[in-house]
Amino acid sequence: MIILYSEKFKKHYKCLTKSEKKQFEKKLALFQENPFYNSLRTKLIKGSKYLLEFSVNMDIRVIWRFKEDSIVVYLDIGHHDILKEYQN
Repeated sequence: MIILYSEKFKKHYKCLTKSEKKQFEKKLALFQENPFYNSLRTKLIKGSKYLLEFSVNMDIRVIWRFKEDSIVVYLDIGHHDILKEYQN
């Protein structure tokens, strides 16, 4: 699987704490094995047909989408309230 990172994702990733970044790295490894691994709690964003989210922890979310079968784009990362920006 190829993961691409948007500029917005890169910018917001830099704002995470060292601990949050470490948690993200662990979840990234799970995601690469299976984007729907149970502990990621992957789901469609409410009101969206193609945007998905997964949980890094109880507060941090990653917004992503499939670009092609084996290509994923991470669009954003941040605290739970970032979902409001992506919900219809």
